[in-house]
Amino acid sequence: PSIESLYSQVGKKNMEGLPDVASFSSRLKNTLIQYHNIEDDNWRVAKKTKDVTVWRKPSEEFNGYLYKAQGVIDDIVNSVIDHIRPGPCRLDWDRLMTSLDILEHFEENCCVMRYTTAGQLWNIISPREFVDFSYTVGYKDGLLSCGISLDWSEKRPEFVRGYNHPCGWFCVPLKDNPNQSLLTGYIQTDLCGMIPQSAVDTAMASTLTNFYSDLRKALQKA
Repeated sequence: PSIESLYSQVGKKNMEGLPDVASFSSRLKNTLIQYHNIEDDNWRVAKKTKDVTVWRKPSEEFNGYLYKAQGVIDDIVNSVIDHIRPGPCRLDWDRLMTSLDILEHFEENCCVMRYTTAGQLWNIISPREFVDFSYTVGYKDGLLSCGISLDWSEKRPEFVRGYNHPCGWFCVPLKDNPNQSLLTGYIQTDLCGMIPQSAVDTAMASTLTNFYSDLRKALQKA
């Protein structure tokens, strides 16, 4: 079954009785690896700073873009992923995230989380809420932390519910310096609501470059 058909089985109020968490996790991981293998000439630069590049290409999942971000982080893989994966550490440094709750744990590396994000672009994009299945797994010499939104029935009226199509972060040590990591992210978020596509594109590219700078600052303090 495709990840979308598995997803439709998962999108319940409660994930107990999920047909096969392992199969769902594996499909999600394989989808991210497919993105990671997309040829370079399929991507178009969306934003470039001194130490982060963001590319984009039309998403095959929805009527928006799949974004790819990449940069080198001055820390080891485990520290980087521990800051990114769901947990209290993430709230300490990620300026976009305003709350994060773990709704269900499966194994140590699988959970369902609900989080909220701040308004963006002078509140043209109002605060959003997401409920995501999250999975962290080994990848080559490093780690992959990936996720996908679920159709969680409990909604809060003060937030627009956004939807993350398969997304994730690959983190691998640099060959010539294992104390540095290459962090590559793939993000395709449907913010929902009536937002001009140009505003979404501006917000996504800026959010990803800010993510790297905030993460670097947090790791320097750790």
